Amino acid sequence: MIKTHRRTLLAALPAALAAPRSLRAQPAWPQRPVRLVVPYAPGGGTDIFARSLTDGLAQVLGQTVLVENRPGANGSIGSEVVARAEGDGYLFLVDTGSHVMNSYVMTNLPYQPLRDFAPVSLLSRYPLLLTASSAAPFRDVPGLIAAAKAMPRSIGFGTSDAAISYAGNLFTRLAGIEMVEIPYRGAAPILNDLVAGHLPTGWNSTVAATQHLAAGRIRALGVTTTTRTPLLPEVPTLAEAGVPGYDFAGWYAMVGPATLPAPIAARMHDAVVKTLQIPRVRERLAGIGADLGTMGPGQLATFLREDDARWAQAARDGLITRAQ
Repeated sequence: MIKTHRRTLLAALPAALAAPRSLRAQPAWPQRPVRLVVPYAPGGGTDIFARSLTDGLAQVLGQTVLVENRPGANGSIGSEVVARAEGDGYLFLVDTGSHVMNSYVMTNLPYQPLRDFAPVSLLSRYPLLLTASSAAPFRDVPGLIAAAKAMPRSIGFGTSDAAISYAGNLFTRLAGIEMVEIPYRGAAPILNDLVAGHLPTGWNSTVAATQHLAAGRIRALGVTTTTRTPLLPEVPTLAEAGVPGYDFAGWYAMVGPATLPAPIAARMHDAVVKTLQIPRVRERLAGIGADLGTMGPGQLATFLREDDARWAQAARDGLITRAQ
């Protein structure tokens, strides 16, 4: 009996060794704190969104979840940190549409957004807002357009990443006006300057701007999507406000290093889904205008490829230009 049992085990060994890694026993994960890199300054939309997830994710994963801000270079500094990290499931990137777009607007990007990252979860889509300082003399989009036409290149607009830069420049192109783009390291500094009256206009996510709008510290002139956001039903779409054809939306996604094992990516996505079912988390994110529809790793991979094709075409059409 013992010899027969031993022969059976030895015969099965080659097949076990040849089995795909995903089917073999995986180490328990996570066994220590998990870090989420946000490649923008604290207080912006991406930062607010990521921090809104951490307590719920910690509850679901059974480990502390920390947000680490690595701002600069249109998000590429923080992104490179994750691209070069070990794919052990303890460092993830939470980024916006600029993650893919950077390939077409930045020279010598030190990583490739599709090749060097493993898709984990689409977290949210959201409209962007054209916002204005309460001190600005114009109170709506027609007023801004009139002022910009009267004095070309006299009005600045703040942007914080490539996608938001595209939103602002698409507006000036479709409205037929000239404004001056002022790049910032994150949404929070834009909002601070809007509130202080140092900046006349800026482009922000609903997630970042909501608290300032509610307090009356800034004004929303228009939303970038073709339908109004339920969060601000009184704010017209830019198309309604006099810029026909304007349509653009932002998104947040989580990715890991390219070497991240597929089972860990799937587990993290499942943890995100469970976190978004926690009432306090869901209410918090819905209250700041986040659309809570998610995608898993496979769907997100397709989504990112489609987004890459969109920006490649936009570059060919001259709608975006590479920074010098």
